[in-house]
Amino acid sequence: MKIYRPRILIAALRGGAGKTVVTLGLCGILRDKGLNIASFKKGPDFIDPGWLSLVCGSDCRNLDQFLMNERQILRSFLTNSSHADLALIEGNRGIFDGLDLAGTFSTANLAKLLQAPVILIVDVTMATRTIAATIKGCQGFDPGLNIAGVILNRVAGKRQENLIRSCIDTFCELPVVGAIPKFGATPFPERHMGLVPHQEQEEVRESVSWAKKLIQDHVDLARVLEIAEKHGDMDVDLDFDEEAPHITFQGSPPRIGVLRDNAFWFYYPENLEALKKLGAEIVEIDSTRSHKFPSLDALYIGGGFPETQARQLAENISFRESLLNEIDRGLPVYAECGGLMYLGENLIVGDNSYPMVGALPMDFVLESKPQGHGYTILEAVDENPYYPKGEIIKGHEFHYSRPVFSGSEDEIPTVFKVLRGRGLDGRRDGLIKKNLFATYTHIHASGTPMWAKGFLRMALLNMAEGIKRK
Repeated sequence: MKIYRPRILIAALRGGAGKTVVTLGLCGILRDKGLNIASFKKGPDFIDPGWLSLVCGSDCRNLDQFLMNERQILRSFLTNSSHADLALIEGNRGIFDGLDLAGTFSTANLAKLLQAPVILIVDVTMATRTIAATIKGCQGFDPGLNIAGVILNRVAGKRQENLIRSCIDTFCELPVVGAIPKFGATPFPERHMGLVPHQEQEEVRESVSWAKKLIQDHVDLARVLEIAEKHGDMDVDLDFDEEAPHITFQGSPPRIGVLRDNAFWFYYPENLEALKKLGAEIVEIDSTRSHKFPSLDALYIGGGFPETQARQLAENISFRESLLNEIDRGLPVYAECGGLMYLGENLIVGDNSYPMVGALPMDFVLESKPQGHGYTILEAVDENPYYPKGEIIKGHEFHYSRPVFSGSEDEIPTVFKVLRGRGLDGRRDGLIKKNLFATYTHIHASGTPMWAKGFLRMALLNMAEGIKRK
């Protein structure tokens, strides 16, 4: 069946080549022109999608071939672009970079799955004719990939630009749809995980305006739209599983809290949607400003940057103490990465030690280098309320923190055996204490559907216990 979805995938030869700034600028300027833009990010990421969600005014969706199968990716893309005039997909790393020699899970493979035309960003620093050879090499390396246009980046001047344009036209037969000049410092500061999150930027509007003007002045928007529309048709097989309908409760639905603030905001939209579809009411809480933990049936603490908000988290003593009291009473809590760090005794950043919730007998020390980085594969080897024993879970981790147990490392049991990744120590992950479950691994609910079901079941059991106590 043919479905019309005008779309463009923005790719590059390497990471740090300007994909995010170009995608942000395109989304912003096209939205200003009245177009409805659906944004997507290839791979596991929270920061770039946060910026794209802000600019587009709707949730950016991650398309991850490791965490999701092809049907789940196609379903997400088709569903979340159905309302849009144009879908923009930002790739990651170099266009052919994947997990192995075959380039498994590369940006190129995602582009072919989505049948998306690719606009390739190329850094032209101190080169001319070689740029055409590089692009020609990409074309020949994978003839099934539709490279439909090129944006030159860090152009030194008109003479260089004109020569490169002529070479690409002659040898690659591709349009150059943009030429971005060299410039000094950008208003998008970077940190160890890429761009600094927009939540921590004081001049967000100025940064976005800068990106939009960059695209307005140096990219041929009409040509970009022409490429998207020319390759708008998709041949897709719609014979994939129907999504489960939303569930509604006759009485009060279970209330699941979500810490959502400047410290904790790493949540895939699909994770929260999965809980809502099962009938849960989502209650957002600010862990730095709320003085007392509200009445809830369960709590989800995602990742984020608790280290940048450590003082505010530590100073909110009443909230930490009331949360600890609820955990001790058996509140179901599911915590990922930054949430795991928050549940420890202390967060140590440099020479400073900040008290945290204290539910887990360990401190977390921020190191200068990543302690865990990349995809994870975990096996549930012990009984737990969230994952069936023997289940294989795929996720990802990126953390600079290192756990230091204050007591015996066997004091709190772990559920996961680490088959790939780092976890707590390279061997295990998934701490469990009463109804609390905490792990370094982030999961995506589309690829791990049992997570939401297990979490809701725990919320319902806690809800029933609460009613019984009353």
